Amino acid sequence: MGSPRGVGGRRSWLGRRCPAQSIVASSTTVGRRPGNERAARPAPVRSGGVPQPGRRRPPVGTVADRDGPHDGRPGSPARSRRPVSSSHAEITAALTARWPEQRVAPSLARITALLELMGDPHKAAPVIHLTGTNGKGSTAIVIESLLRASGLRTGRFSSPHLSRVNERISIDGEPISDERFDQIWTEIEPLVAMVDEQRLDGVAMTFFEVVTAMAFAAFADAPVDVVVLEVGMAGTWDATNVADGSVAVITPIDLDHTHLLGGTVAEIAREKAGIIKPGAMAVLAGQPVEAATVLLERAMEVGALVQREGVDFGLLERTPAVGGQVLRINGAEGPVGDLHLPVHGAHLAQNAALAVAAVEAFLGMKALAPDVIQQGFDAVRLPGRMEVVRRSPTIVLDAAHNPHGARATAAALAEAFDFHPLVGVLAVMGDKDVDGIVEAWTESFEQVVVTQVASTSRGMPAEELAEVVASRFGAERVHVEPRMDAALERAVALAEADGGPVPGVLVTGSVIAVGEARTLLVRPGSEDDQPGEPLLEVADSGQFGEADGPDLGGGTVR
Repeated sequence: MGSPRGVGGRRSWLGRRCPAQSIVASSTTVGRRPGNERAARPAPVRSGGVPQPGRRRPPVGTVADRDGPHDGRPGSPARSRRPVSSSHAEITAALTARWPEQRVAPSLARITALLELMGDPHKAAPVIHLTGTNGKGSTAIVIESLLRASGLRTGRFSSPHLSRVNERISIDGEPISDERFDQIWTEIEPLVAMVDEQRLDGVAMTFFEVVTAMAFAAFADAPVDVVVLEVGMAGTWDATNVADGSVAVITPIDLDHTHLLGGTVAEIAREKAGIIKPGAMAVLAGQPVEAATVLLERAMEVGALVQREGVDFGLLERTPAVGGQVLRINGAEGPVGDLHLPVHGAHLAQNAALAVAAVEAFLGMKALAPDVIQQGFDAVRLPGRMEVVRRSPTIVLDAAHNPHGARATAAALAEAFDFHPLVGVLAVMGDKDVDGIVEAWTESFEQVVVTQVASTSRGMPAEELAEVVASRFGAERVHVEPRMDAALERAVALAEADGGPVPGVLVTGSVIAVGEARTLLVRPGSEDDQPGEPLLEVADSGQFGEADGPDLGGGTVR
């Protein structure tokens, strides 16, 4: 691995002590619940509301620092200084072959052990932690944009990805490059192998745990001023929960992943409440009563402060406008109006208000100036969320993957577009409430093209999904195309042949399906409104959406 020290004898985040001596075999030692060894609270806040730069700077000297500052983004001066042992495709394949993230291995022992070997990079910067059922990703993106507008350097970790695994790790709003991703993996691979050998709680490190650790490494190395951290699933046992978030953001909670998290909203809320830490600020979106009760009980239990939508902050007014909507929100110091948000949908407007509240909480309840909020909103781009990727006919992508999300998207489409006809392209995961998702679209789609994803075995087969859709729409309105490229072509043909005044196509049902469609429709590196030529096929590369490794069997699920 080489020396853990970098240029000038400064220590790297990697190996602050000898890795061979620091791995602890006992899971009772390294697998403690987060909270026994807390990171320091967030940086002190000066009168202007911005954390002081005098906080501990994460040590430098990793591969990314040896030729000067490096933030991991394409074009960074130190982008590619050292050859990696494997190609990016090989590294991605090796990672996705691990225990897949949709299978739960509830333990923090493995991620804690790895981060200890790496020198605890997750403690290098304050964290805004997000969980919830719907809206985590869009809220995280708006939070990041507002923080950047406030002059802070940001790291954002999100999941799943649409097209490339690198999308999960962003610095200042840009995914890290393939080269940077590969460099981080090459640096930590020996440490991952050491933790794998321990089989803590009977499982080697999972895909999600490894990528989470890679994100913390990238952020510590950049370094960033604040980390925006989105959970993978639930909260308590999610690998991201090793972080000590100074702000915990809970987006709306509803039924999802019920086979893993519980069959009631209260049970799911209990799992998600685990990210609320002692002394933190919990910023709560509007919740069902059962969820709100659980979240407030958790906040009282750990001594966290609470900001509630509809009580302490919220969306006061919204007016649909060209290219988005105009908002009036209630912030830390009262109403702020005439804010243009360049995305459609009431649910995304509420997420934007939640994001403002989260950032103001992070800044010590210092109100954001209206021009800062507008600057942050102007920079918001939400790939795969009410995203228009083609005109004539218009093709919209939205990753709604449960009934609650589908209903919100259906309402947003009806408000923002006057499609006639609207043809749906639908592909869903087999472990979702498929009938509930289909029911949400019965008043919107005139015809439905049913397909299936190519890049994961979790996808429901097209023929099976067609039976569910036909039970709601009638067989004469349902068309089956197992390949995404063929499904898109069929949907466009149906929309154009109808003869309606405003033909439209919506691709929805899962993040993975939207990722595959986006890869077919948008040229890499292009702006969102510059669609590319459709490809001939979607490769089964493991690059899309969630990692879907082999069915390893066994394991413990709660």
